[in-house]
Amino acid sequence: MKLTILTPNKQIFEGHITSVTIPGSAGAFQILANHAPIISSLEPGKITYVNEGEKNELMIQQGIVSAHDNQVTILVEI
Repeated sequence: MKLTILTPNKQIFEGHITSVTIPGSAGAFQILANHAPIISSLEPGKITYVNEGEKNELMIQQGIVSAHDNQVTILVEI
C-alpha cells in the first residue's frame, strides 16, 4: 500500500507501507491493505506507520486522511 504524508510546505513521506495508525476525530484507527475507501478528519496525536519492517512516528496538530485503492494520502499540520 502506498502512503503519502504532506504538510502545506513539504512532503514528509512517500513510500510503500504495511500499515498506518491515525488519530481520527472519532478515535484512532488503523488502515491496512485493501481497506474500504475512507475520508476522515484528524485530531492532534501520533501517526504511526510501518515501512520495510521499521516503525515510524509523526506527531501532528490536525489533518485529513483519504484512502482508496491501496493509496493513503494524509494532509497534516505539524
